[in-house]
Amino acid sequence: MINKILIANRGEIAVRIIRACKELDIKTVAVHSNVDSDSMHVKLADESVCIGPHNPINSYLNIPNLVSALEISGADAIHPGYGFLSENFKFANTLEQHKIKFIGPRADVIKKMGDKIQAKKIAEELGLPIIQGSNGAIKDLEEAKKISKKIGYPVLIKASGGGGGKGMKIVYEEKDLGGQIELAKNEAKKYFGSEDVFIEKYFQNPRHIEVQILSDGTNTIHLGERDCTIQRRHQKLVEETPSPVISKDERKNLLDTCVKSISNLGYHGAGTIEFIYEDGKFYFLEMNTRLQVEHPVTEVVTGVDIVKRQIEIAATNKLSLKQSEVKFSGHAIECRINAENYLKNFQPSSGTINILHQPSGPGTRVDACIFQGCKILPYYDSLIAKLICYGKDRSSAKTRLKRALDEFVINGIDTTIDLHKKIVNHKDFIDCKFDVNWLSKTKL
Repeated sequence: MINKILIANRGEIAVRIIRACKELDIKTVAVHSNVDSDSMHVKLADESVCIGPHNPINSYLNIPNLVSALEISGADAIHPGYGFLSENFKFANTLEQHKIKFIGPRADVIKKMGDKIQAKKIAEELGLPIIQGSNGAIKDLEEAKKISKKIGYPVLIKASGGGGGKGMKIVYEEKDLGGQIELAKNEAKKYFGSEDVFIEKYFQNPRHIEVQILSDGTNTIHLGERDCTIQRRHQKLVEETPSPVISKDERKNLLDTCVKSISNLGYHGAGTIEFIYEDGKFYFLEMNTRLQVEHPVTEVVTGVDIVKRQIEIAATNKLSLKQSEVKFSGHAIECRINAENYLKNFQPSSGTINILHQPSGPGTRVDACIFQGCKILPYYDSLIAKLICYGKDRSSAKTRLKRALDEFVINGIDTTIDLHKKIVNHKDFIDCKFDVNWLSKTKL
């Protein structure tokens, strides 16, 4: 039984979790920095606690302050959302030690899957197809040269503890290998506290496909796959489900393999297994042991509230939903609305929203943390809203998305709304002819 949940996050995902809790009749506690007291998640929660100054290290990433907020509020569980501490082993382990319910998997699973080298080994053991490359962290340049020569250039240098494009370098020729490894190591140390990097074969024209799973350790189900191929700087911009390019047989094999693998892992909660897809083959990329930004597209085609199911598993150790009960219908596309100037290399934008009109109507959902007069602060992630449109097929979802983007008005800051209009009207998007590098090489 969970009576009160503290949301260890901010922005649109905190708002999303609060709404799910309200529908479950669970009290909520918002945490906020000293500059975030007027934010929407604070206004919607039953109560709130200030956890420090604007710098995330001193507030949203401050574990002692979050635990203190939980004790002050009397909350009996913590939902981490995504980002911040959602995949932080130390945070989850601290909560376990203090017998505080964490709405997510066990700390040891977070640790295993958070280290990309270890995750790759586990994936191989579980029977998932993996990318050719080093078996562990690169020890020296000679080893790197040997591996790169064996798998063939171009190769990708990746930080073991990383994500979001940090500590990631593409190398096309051996002469550049040493320098790029050093750059990757320096970035990895700066962002993740470890300079360990490894090497993988670099795919030049892949798509990014991921599978959403829910599991209580015994009952594991999938909620289909998402195609998250349109990206900028290794970060997703547009996501859709189902993928418009994989066949019925490919889909079945992929989903069955993922369910079997996660069952063998003994996983608890919601999770996402991500793959590179090229030339009809899937290759394991990573596993995210948390809620994904793009979870709404899955929710609208299945009717499954993933946040509520996370809470159910945490509260009862059981997932009551069976695979046979999940019904897939239609197509959904999500656009991430970021406070950024895409014409200036996606430079973050801050300021006050003085005019706001959010789209509505049939098959249209907006997950947001904004309101007219709210301030977009320069200290946090630039994601301010997600526009999700649903239709009976991809064509109708796309048509609805065009209409909704035309309705979406945000004045006072720069946003990616106009960029999304150009993307969804582009012939390559309409014809599904794009890969993860499409945006960087396409003139819009």
